[in-house]
Order: sequence, then structure tokens, then C-alpha cells
Amino acid sequence: MKAELDHKFSERYKHEATAHYFTPGRVNLIGEHIDYNGGLVMPCAITMGTWLVIAPNDQKVIRFKSLNFEEEAEFELKSAYTKTGPEWYNYPLGVFHEILKDHQIHTGLDLLFFGNIPIGTGLSSSASIEVVMAYALNDYFDLGMERIQLPILAKKVENDFIGLNSGIMDQFAVAFGETHKAIVLNCDTLKYKIVDCNLGEYSLAIINTNKPRKLAESKYNERVSECQTALAQLNQEIKLNNLCELTADKFALHSHLITDPTVLKRATHVINENDRVNHAAKALNDGDLEEFGRLMYASHQSLKDLYEVTGVELDTVVNFCTDYEHIIGARMTGAGFGGCAIALLKKGQEEDFTKQLTDYYTEQIGYAPVVYISEIGNGASAI
Repeated sequence: MKAELDHKFSERYKHEATAHYFTPGRVNLIGEHIDYNGGLVMPCAITMGTWLVIAPNDQKVIRFKSLNFEEEAEFELKSAYTKTGPEWYNYPLGVFHEILKDHQIHTGLDLLFFGNIPIGTGLSSSASIEVVMAYALNDYFDLGMERIQLPILAKKVENDFIGLNSGIMDQFAVAFGETHKAIVLNCDTLKYKIVDCNLGEYSLAIINTNKPRKLAESKYNERVSECQTALAQLNQEIKLNNLCELTADKFALHSHLITDPTVLKRATHVINENDRVNHAAKALNDGDLEEFGRLMYASHQSLKDLYEVTGVELDTVVNFCTDYEHIIGARMTGAGFGGCAIALLKKGQEEDFTKQLTDYYTEQIGYAPVVYISEIGNGASAI
């Protein structure tokens, strides 16, 4: 891959690359729509991701090119930038904008991106681009930023520059992922622990529904707002910074304060999903994959019935998985509204599963899904 990217870089920029970086995508194993509610999530990095090849230029410009998109851009090196539109290069441009608030960069850069994360599927292609850019600038210019600062900065780009009210899980997972490990992250305190995620005789199947997920244009921000409404109503009697500070028992004592039945459903999912992450971490520590799979199914059902973010495509995938004998757990992953599901699939059944699911899904939905088999991989790094 490195040699091929070097060749593509030279082809486009007419000079040699000097540094190479990689940041993965991620899946969230369990704990969905919890990150912006200050709770626990359990993401892991995957082996698909974003590569970035760079070299300095003497024109004091930043050039963005990609092997995945036709759009290219060139910006003068200056102290601040504004979002130019929906184009992909606004994500790395936003990273420059944030970093230049506290650091000076005097050298122009030629940048070539390549990613093999399917776009719009909920596997965090945007977080992967943001973090690989932040990691590269920090490393290349020796800016002295600690690793924990990179996902914080990338989240700020997502929130303030791009305009999406997301939490920090995606950026954190792609920065801190470890091979064959999952991360249990408290999205309020950023305290985390690494847990073994030995899937044994099972593989992680990622099923792309092929329904694109235009997240910034979806109902994601609406769900954030509904949770903020629940929090405000609960704070009439108790003092909370985040919904996930509540246990299920304490929530039951105060849930009468939430007057809108839809908002109550949203809050109920958040509280119960937060509990499921703790149970899932224990199941992994105990090597109890059957229990972990049961929790995955329970998570999906809650996201379907209470949070209403699954949709017919994701539900069709999980319904098939429920009846397929070689799968012990499945759920949507990411924000929903399309995108991907994940499943724990017995090794050796990949071909059969892909064929049977494709036939079933195509009959129900009218077009085919795509199945990927991934390992759990490392976070951001120089290569």
C-alpha cells in the first residue's frame, strides 16, 4: 500500500512524499447514542481506514487531493479558515483551523488522502480523516500535543467547523484503538479502560446496508435535542450534568418529570444502554460471548423501539442474523438511519452467510448489501 500511495503522490504532485500516516475507522460494539449523553461506550478500531501521504511545498499553500474524490482544493497558508461547503476536504481543513489557533505552521503542504472505509456507512470515515490529519500535523511539525488532545481537537472540528453535534467516541476510538481490544470509554470524563476482545471462533462481520447515511442532514441533531429536553426536565428535582449519571433505579424515581412520551422513550434507551455497556464489559472479561451477543440484540431492539433510529434496512439485516444459526449477536452500529450493522459470525461461515443474507436482503429491500470481515485493529500511527 505504501509503495502504491507513493507512486500516486508522485504522479499528482510531481515530487516525492516524505511522510505516511494511517488512522482506522471504528465500529461501536455496544453503547449507542450514549456519547453525547456522558455515558459509556465500547468502540473498537477496525482494519479499514484512511491513509495520508504528505510532503512540504515552498509555495506556502495547503493542497488537498484524494484518491476517493474528484474534488481538489488549494488554500493559502494563513491563521484561520472557514468551511467552504459539503466537500470532503473541509474535514482536514477544519483541523488546520483548530491547530493554527495554538500553533504556527510556516511550511506549505501537499496532501494525498486515500480511504477504504465505505462513505456514509457509520464507520467513522470523517473521524478517521480528522484524526489522521491532526496526528500527521502533530508528528510532522513536532507540535508536542499529547494523544488525548487529538480526539478532543477533532471533535471540536466536527462540532464547530462542520456543524454536527456529535460526541467524542468516534475520534477517541480511532486515535486509541488497539489490536484485539475494545475500549470502554466514559464520554463525560474521558476515563477509559482497555478490555480484551478475543472473539475466539467468531469473526466481526460488518454489513453495509448500502443505504447512505447523511448524518448532518438526518435526525441525529433531533435526538440530541430530545435528550437535552429530558435532562432539563429531570433537573427540576435533581442536579445532573448528563443523563447517564442516573442509574436505572434512580431514573425510575424521577422519570415522571419527563412529560413528553417520545422524550421519555429516548431517555429510557439512554439509561438502559449505559447499563448494557457495563454488562458487556463483564461478559468479555468472563469470555462469555453468548451473553455479549444477547446484549447486542437487546441494544438493537432498544434502538429500534425506543430511540427509533434503525429503519427497515438495518432491521432486515438483524432479523436475518437472529435466525442464522452461526451468529450469536447482531446490532446496528453508528448513528443509524442507514449505514452498517455488525454481527458475531462463526469462522468458516463467511461465504455462506454472505450469500444467504444477500439473497434475503435483496428480496426484502430491492438491492444488495455488502459484507466485510474485519479484524480489530490499531489506532492512529505513522507508517
